[in-house]
Amino acid sequence: MTETLPMAGAAANVNLAGLARNDYRGAPSTLCQGCGHNSISNQIVSALYEMNIVPEDVVKFSGIGCSSKSPTYFLNRSFGFNSLHGRMPSIATGALFGDQRLKGIGVSGDGDSASIGMGQFKHVMRRNVNMLYIIENNGVYGLTKGQFSATAEKGLQLKKQGKNLYQPVDICMEAFTSNATFIARSFAGNPKQVKELLKAALAHEGIAVLDIISPCVTFNNQDTAYHSYTWGKTHEEPLHEISYIAPRAEIMLEREMEEGETREVAMHDGSIIVLKNLEKGYDTTNRFEALRAMEEAQQNGWLLTGLLYLDTTKPTLTQMYDLVDTPLNRLTEAELRPERAMIDKVNALMF
Repeated sequence: MTETLPMAGAAANVNLAGLARNDYRGAPSTLCQGCGHNSISNQIVSALYEMNIVPEDVVKFSGIGCSSKSPTYFLNRSFGFNSLHGRMPSIATGALFGDQRLKGIGVSGDGDSASIGMGQFKHVMRRNVNMLYIIENNGVYGLTKGQFSATAEKGLQLKKQGKNLYQPVDICMEAFTSNATFIARSFAGNPKQVKELLKAALAHEGIAVLDIISPCVTFNNQDTAYHSYTWGKTHEEPLHEISYIAPRAEIMLEREMEEGETREVAMHDGSIIVLKNLEKGYDTTNRFEALRAMEEAQQNGWLLTGLLYLDTTKPTLTQMYDLVDTPLNRLTEAELRPERAMIDKVNALMF
């Protein structure tokens, strides 16, 4: 990302990119007052401002739903694409393949990704597209009057929808089985954790999935509902306290963590995630440990939050194709056209 130092005499409330927090804001929200999505948008603004990321270096993507309106409410200086229902991943894949210098932020919902978009969700995971993929997860279709979504818990009773008969889709589990390289879950009612996970996800090279339980105060507001503020506050089980530290000298702790111990994990760009272990021996880089933790939380009805899994060893989509340094969408016609001798050689091989 582009970083520039502020000019001499610049106001104290600008970051190292010379920008004020207002440079990261978007239009006023039209979502319901108290919606968890608004809290998430606010933390995206804070995270990008504190990381000194220039808005023009970010491109936003969304599909359809309340969640997919969210990109309007942050980064009004960034380009964005509001795609069809469930089709955001393919749009993001094409755009980020065309210009690998950009950082992608996709905002989707449990309906947009876990129902009509599940196929595209799975493929963007396995391709390890370099983007932050946020699921604003409220368990209902808010724009169409609160029908159950695929993530609604079995047995949930809503006034106008009756009783949900089906087992829910676990977003993090689906990302895990699709080989996503960064998987985390948080709760919109825990803004500090949301912001630190956003920073860590933005520093990650590859697909970073952040499933955020985001209460719908209009259609799914019962205190006993798994996607409500009340249930989230009383059932949240953080794996660790998490902090993000900007790039510095790399530090790695090799041995297993003890209960209450702090671990520093290095990201690709030299930034550091600091994890204070709350559960004895949890290792974010261990696939079996992540699977065990998610399964245990599901069986016990816990809202397990924190960084569930991290893999910094796999190449991103654009790294796998060994692209030239110049973005594909900046190459001229002359640069894209093969030389005549090469065309003749290919034709000779075909006939």
